[in-house]
Amino acid sequence: MNKILKTLSIWLPSVIITLFFIPNALDKILNSNQTDKIVANSTIMIVTGTFLLISTALFLYNKTILIGTALLALYMTFIVFIHMYKGKPYEVTILILMATIFASYIRKPQLFSQKQEL
Repeated sequence: MNKILKTLSIWLPSVIITLFFIPNALDKILNSNQTDKIVANSTIMIVTGTFLLISTALFLYNKTILIGTALLALYMTFIVFIHMYKGKPYEVTILILMATIFASYIRKPQLFSQKQEL
């Protein structure tokens, strides 16, 4: 029972992050003609949605979690700057960025520690 709870608590932040990124990516792919975005080009929106889906898949797979985290963090950093540029509230996007890194840290803390040589 403890092992199940531990596994669940390790994966819960990643699942929550995934529940944010996947609908966002699908919306960019399926509804690519959004005019209120900073880039109104539907091709760029579709590419961005595909990028998000691939990055999320890399984030969920344990062997590529670092690459997926880096790509999702890069995307969210750009979104923070876009929100700041447009005068929109950007605090939530910063929290999503921090939560993405935190979820990655919970699943693989050894990726974030320095290796000490003796």
